[in-house]
Amino acid sequence: MRNESKVAKGWWDYTCLDKELLDEAARLDADDILALQRPGFTIKFYETRDEFFLAEALEYIKAFTASTSTGPAGICGPIGPTEQLPLVARIINDLEIDVREGHFWGMDEWVIDGKDVDESYPLSFKRADMELLFNRIDKKLRMPDEHLHFPTADGIEEFSRSFDSIRCMYMQGGQGETKHWAFNDPPERTGEYVDEPPAPEEYRKLKTRVLEIHPMTMIQNARTSGGGVVTNVPSHAVTVGPQETWKSEKVSIWHPGWHDNPFGIRLSAYMISKGIADTCVPMSLLADHPDVTFHYLLPNIGTCSVEMH
Repeated sequence: MRNESKVAKGWWDYTCLDKELLDEAARLDADDILALQRPGFTIKFYETRDEFFLAEALEYIKAFTASTSTGPAGICGPIGPTEQLPLVARIINDLEIDVREGHFWGMDEWVIDGKDVDESYPLSFKRADMELLFNRIDKKLRMPDEHLHFPTADGIEEFSRSFDSIRCMYMQGGQGETKHWAFNDPPERTGEYVDEPPAPEEYRKLKTRVLEIHPMTMIQNARTSGGGVVTNVPSHAVTVGPQETWKSEKVSIWHPGWHDNPFGIRLSAYMISKGIADTCVPMSLLADHPDVTFHYLLPNIGTCSVEMH
C-alpha cells in the first residue's frame, strides 16, 4: 500500500513516496544537483537574479525571432515566474526587434462555474501576460492578437491543435509545491486511483483540460498572488497538458527559489535524473522527455537542514 498523504488525505502527492527516496533528495547539495545532469537533462546555475531572469527572457526572444510566416514558432510561458516578462518587452522595444511573426501560448487560466475568467478578474493569467508583456511592446513590432493562444474552457480542442501547426520551441515554466508544471497536479485519490495513482504512461496522455487543482496549489497561489487569502483562489483551472508538452522541443523549468522550496527543487531533479517517473510528482514524468533543462538561481537553492526560527 502507498503511504497516505500528510497534507491532503484525499489526494496523491510527493508525501506518498517512500521516505528513503525523499531523504536522499533532501541530502543533495549544490554540487550534487549539478551532477544530476545526463543526456537529455541539463542543469544550469545562475549567480545573480538579473542573469537568471535575463536568460529566461531571452528564450522568448529566440522563439519569437525564429518564427516565419511559413514556419511559425513560439513559446509557451507561465505565470510564475513573471519577472522575465517586462524584460522581454524592453529588449524588443529597445533593440527594435520585429516579432510580428512570433507566437505565444499561455499555460493556463482560472475557471469558475465551468467558464474561464476574463481579463477583468484580478488573478487572471491572461491579464498578467498582457499587462506585463504584450501591452508593453511597441505596436509596430508586436505580433497580432491571433498569434496569442490562451487556453479557454470552451476552446480546448482548438488550443491543443495549435501545437500541431505551430512549432513550440520552449515549454517554459516554474515548479509548484506539488512539483507540477502548469496545473498538472497529482490527481485525487478516488475511484480507480484510490490505491495507486495513474501510471506515468496514462498521465502523459492527458491533454489540455479543465481540472480541480490540488489543495496545496490553492494555498501556493494564495501565498504568491493573493496575500494568503485562500478563499479568493478558484478551485478549478484550464491547463496545458503533458500531451502538448511532449510536442514541445524543449522543456525549460526555472527555479528562482520562492515558488517551490529547497526540498522540492531537489526532489524533481533527482527523480528526472534517475529516471524515476511517478505521478505523485508530476514533474518527474519529464524523465522521459528528450530535452529538459532546469535553471537554478544559485543563492536561493537553500538547504533542507533543520533551522528553527
